[in-house]
Amino acid sequence: MTELSIQDTSGEGDGSLQISSFSEISDDVTLHFHIICLHKQIYAWIGCNSAKLGHLYAAAPTRPSNIAGVTSLIGGASDNTGSGIARRLVLKTGLNIVLACNIPKNCPMLEATAEKKLVQKLISMGYTKPKV
Repeated sequence: MTELSIQDTSGEGDGSLQISSFSEISDDVTLHFHIICLHKQIYAWIGCNSAKLGHLYAAAPTRPSNIAGVTSLIGGASDNTGSGIARRLVLKTGLNIVLACNIPKNCPMLEATAEKKLVQKLISMGYTKPKV
């Protein structure tokens, strides 16, 4: 597992940038993760056995209701693997999410495992919405 924390000294924004990359083995499949946390936005990539980008989704909280809007930026027309993860990440963090996902189609257990690992990491980094 590799982590890097960089302090932004430009005087703009909240002053921090966090980058984390790690891999997990689940059921003989290697999942790779790359997370970049910016001010009010998270970019995450989940890869399965390769370094391909995969489908790319953008998700954001909507107002006044507490739901998330998700759109596919690259791919995802017939295969929406990752769009649900992006939607749930918005609900858990309250932040804008850009998610690239390269998980094979029709592998719901692998997708659930990847989401669980990603959420655990975001919690450890302090990027979860406070419960009310």
